[in-house]
Amino acid sequence: MYEADALLTWDGDGAVRLLAHDVGRHALLLERCSPGTRLGADDSIDQMAVMMGILPRLWKPAAAPFRSLTTEAKDWAASLLPDWEVAGKPCERRLIDAAAGLISELADTQGDQVLVHQDLHGDNILSAERQPWLVIDPKPLTGEREYSLAPIIRSFEFGHSRAEVVGRLDRLSDELGLDRERARGWAVAQTVAWSFESDYAHRHYETARWLLDGAE
Repeated sequence: MYEADALLTWDGDGAVRLLAHDVGRHALLLERCSPGTRLGADDSIDQMAVMMGILPRLWKPAAAPFRSLTTEAKDWAASLLPDWEVAGKPCERRLIDAAAGLISELADTQGDQVLVHQDLHGDNILSAERQPWLVIDPKPLTGEREYSLAPIIRSFEFGHSRAEVVGRLDRLSDELGLDRERARGWAVAQTVAWSFESDYAHRHYETARWLLDGAE
């Protein structure tokens, strides 16, 4: 929801340009990314450096019409336990309880509110000609900057091991000047909340465990 509004807000700065929008058809005409290599597939470059070059350009001041992270996170908290049960309890209960506790701690204590792309994984940044890398497929919210690290930390396209996950958390929070513990908390909360219908749920549970166990 509000993908077009996010692209208009970014206005091509780090993201694909919106060329036309047919509201009635829910259709977007977007700038083409060529050659279109996915960042997560190019391990010949410093992928986190690319991310850190793009993220601050996406953090535009924003409010309506975008949904707030506070509202979104509280909806997750309300549905975590029933969703877990409907999914057949695919992970240990402690992950559900940890995610709910972190949401309770983080949702109402956020810093400055900016526009964040809450699904910025390794396949949603493509190589292009106008700028070296452009973000696609926005799932926008307004929230604190620390939250925007969650999908990157979780993104197994950048490597999936305890060391790699915690390494992304450490490097991104340190070099971007963000609160590491808030970034860690949001990564656990979003990773668990988004897991139940994912084809990669087992990887997400591993990520949540790594961030909870020994990453403090």
